[in-house]
Formats: sequence, structure tokens, C-alpha cells
Amino acid sequence: MLNASLLSIIEQAGVAVLTLTEGLEKDEFVASRLTRAETRRQVKIISESAASLPPQMQTMLAEVDWAGWRIVARQLGVDKGAEQEALWFAVSSLVPATLMWMQVYRKERPEIFECKPLADVGGTRP
Repeated sequence: MLNASLLSIIEQAGVAVLTLTEGLEKDEFVASRLTRAETRRQVKIISESAASLPPQMQTMLAEVDWAGWRIVARQLGVDKGAEQEALWFAVSSLVPATLMWMQVYRKERPEIFECKPLADVGGTRP
């Protein structure tokens, strides 16, 4: 259940990033303080959620660039130039690829994305 929730968070934040940055060129993105700040927040949500996924889940979703997300996470807050490059890489490459692979995996392995309640202990409910 936790894994499905983390994957849902990654997808929702990814959609937010794409919505925020749709049609922007790199120089427009860098110049837009508010868009860049909110994009940074969403990218951080993705990278933290990705880092929280167990290694076996990351292995199951092997086509997603988990190493790329770790690199982006390390660049956030390092310095302005490194952060802007990492954000643009996330916006232009990492987020679209991640969402595309999530869509593929959702079709191939829908059970990974299902939030199932915990089984009743003892077979009864209070």
C-alpha cells in the first residue's frame, strides 16, 4: 500500500511539473522565479518519494531512471547554477520519461499501483 501511494505521489507531482512548465524554453523557465520555485518543490517531492521506494520496487520498475532522481536530489540546494541545471534536466527529460514508464508499468503490472487495505486481523472488524 505504501509503494502504491508513493508511486501515486510521483505521478501527481510529475503531472504538476509538466503543467507548470508546458511550452517554456529553458531561458523562460530560469527567468520565472515563481514557476521555478514551484517546480523545485514538485521535483523535490518526486525525488524524496523515489528515494523512499524500496530497492525491490525500483528493480520492478527498472526502466525509470532512479539514479537520475538521486542525482537531481543531490543538486537541489547545492548552488544556483547546479540547481537550475538539475531542474531543467528534470523538466525536459526526467519527468516526461518517468511518467511515460509509469504509464507503461501501470498497464503491464496494475497490481503495483493498487492501494489495497490491510487484511483484517482475526477476520473480524470492530
